[in-house]
Amino acid sequence: MAIDAELRQRVRDALADRNAEEKRMFGGISFLVEGRLVVGVRHDGDLLVRVDPRAGERLAAEPGAQQALMGGRSMGPSWIAVHPDALAGDGLGTWLGHALAFHDAAAD
Repeated sequence: MAIDAELRQRVRDALADRNAEEKRMFGGISFLVEGRLVVGVRHDGDLLVRVDPRAGERLAAEPGAQQALMGGRSMGPSWIAVHPDALAGDGLGTWLGHALAFHDAAAD
């Protein structure tokens, strides 16, 4: 299945000021900031978001979100899969905000 080009471009545009690097991984295109993975656009259309593991359970309960799976197994509390419907409008910005907040906190 092809990667959602529109979502990929929206993420690319949103992370332009962070000099995000794109790499193939996790079944899609991942975006790294300062060498650390922030989000990925998966072949299934979901956005893979890396978040603070202490917030993972709460964020996975948000509409359109769930604990991310790889090969049928949980990727752990830091990884949330967000359905494309939840990324419409400001949804993408909200999820990127969670991912960048964790990224920035980990850099401190």
